[in-house]
Amino acid sequence: MHNPLLQYLDEVANQGSIRKAAKILNISSSAVNRQILKLELEFGSKLFNRTPHGVELTEAGRLVVEHCRNTIYDFNNVRAAIDDIKNLRSGHIAISTLDSLTFDFLPHVLGQFAKEYPSVSYTVKIVGIDEAMEDVASGEADIGIGFSRNPHPDIRIVAEKPSPFGVIVPTKHPLANRPFIRMSDCEPFPLVRTIDARGHTSIIDQELSSELSSISTIFYTNSVLMAKRAINEKIGIGLYTKIGFMKDIREKKLVFVPLAESELKNYKICAFISAKKHPDTPTRLFLNLLERNLREVDFT
Repeated sequence: MHNPLLQYLDEVANQGSIRKAAKILNISSSAVNRQILKLELEFGSKLFNRTPHGVELTEAGRLVVEHCRNTIYDFNNVRAAIDDIKNLRSGHIAISTLDSLTFDFLPHVLGQFAKEYPSVSYTVKIVGIDEAMEDVASGEADIGIGFSRNPHPDIRIVAEKPSPFGVIVPTKHPLANRPFIRMSDCEPFPLVRTIDARGHTSIIDQELSSELSSISTIFYTNSVLMAKRAINEKIGIGLYTKIGFMKDIREKKLVFVPLAESELKNYKICAFISAKKHPDTPTRLFLNLLERNLREVDFT
């Protein structure tokens, strides 16, 4: 891939002799010398001083040889990484993620990855809003997927996608045809909420504490699947992102109506890794695929 001249210069510098370098490179001394003379002419500066005992680098030569060695080193690293990809026979990826991402989005990404790398295994742990970052920061998970609020200092966000909260209602619900909804519009309808709302630690409580005071909650659950069923059965309406409801929305069983005014409109879903260690090959390849899928999906 690289010009052989890089190796010629490196070996001549190592040996301090064109003849010795040519012997190691299995090429004639004159061929090596011609290449060096040609390059010296191009730079307009000597790279080697010829002596009775061999050659010595000039200051210009030191700069050129350092560049050659860095290029060869980088190339070898790239080649090793490509070999890792080609020879990937096993590996394990631990993922901590929100419940809602395990219905459509994450299984789709895992399915794509498994087709190309069938011997890689996975652990998928469903966690709360802040736990994914804690798991990645502590090393319990290789990859976390969650909301990008309050980033942990020991994690690095590698991809993110807007994922605003809105109101989830059945197709024929009185609110279903609204272009947007204010929280005051929800007052006649009880809510389906996640169970952490009972301790006022949920995103909804933190962002809408005053607006929620006049709205009752009829159904608490720690399962987005149960929340979805409760909304489908018309037990209540939900304040969620689209993520866990994409299939029902596509099939026109449920409708997502944006909120008119709220910090909840500005939330993003993100993928993140540890800021303190470099991801291994399986994790890095999975992250690349995850990032591509996040770019393509629409959660708004």
